[in-house]
Amino acid sequence: MALLELHNINTYYGNIRTLKDISLKVEAGQVVTLIGANGAGKTTTLRTVSGLLRPRSGEILFDGHPIHRIPAHEIVYLGLTQAPEGRGIFPTLTVQENLNMGAYSLGGDRGAIEANRERVYELFPRLAERKRQLGGTLSGGEQQMLSIGRALMARPKLLMLDEPSLGLAPLLVRAIFETVQAINEQGVTVLLVEQNARAALRLADYGYVLETGAISLEGPAQELLHNERVRHAYLGEV
Repeated sequence: MALLELHNINTYYGNIRTLKDISLKVEAGQVVTLIGANGAGKTTTLRTVSGLLRPRSGEILFDGHPIHRIPAHEIVYLGLTQAPEGRGIFPTLTVQENLNMGAYSLGGDRGAIEANRERVYELFPRLAERKRQLGGTLSGGEQQMLSIGRALMARPKLLMLDEPSLGLAPLLVRAIFETVQAINEQGVTVLLVEQNARAALRLADYGYVLETGAISLEGPAQELLHNERVRHAYLGEV
């Protein structure tokens, strides 16, 4: 049984069908990536999994439990968190306060919160240096670190990342992907949405290609990396 399973998911914005019979799975311990052009349905997929959108039909199982009808905050309690596209940090709160906001599911357990915060600071030493700085004064790269760190504060089984490299300089992109790999090596399963298809496929174990709300291709990431269609459409090769 996979850690996360989507079966024939259909999600709508109003009368517009944005996800069309999406089925995918994420095995425990893997990094799985969703790649595709803007508007393909990648963010909608993550928002549907996390409970921010309700599918009109289909089933989502997390760790064997159906989650497609329960509130988003209850999904977090089950061990599934998301670092959203655009980072979504609280600009008027300090770095440490932002991290604490990610730990609400721990029920005020100070020991666990402090331990988790120290793990985040080990992953992102820059955040430790700036823990009393307001989130809105951080650089784009630091805000992305904070977004990921906040999602990790709940000690998730599955971390979903939506465009973590968006708008970052190449050196920071490399650092973010190295950190995602380190997070996975610590035992956290990762579902990664990323427009930098080459970097995502190099990191991932398995991949799915989304086109206009439907999965058009899937397979081991290394196979997709060398797939002629993927190379032409998403890797900039001719």
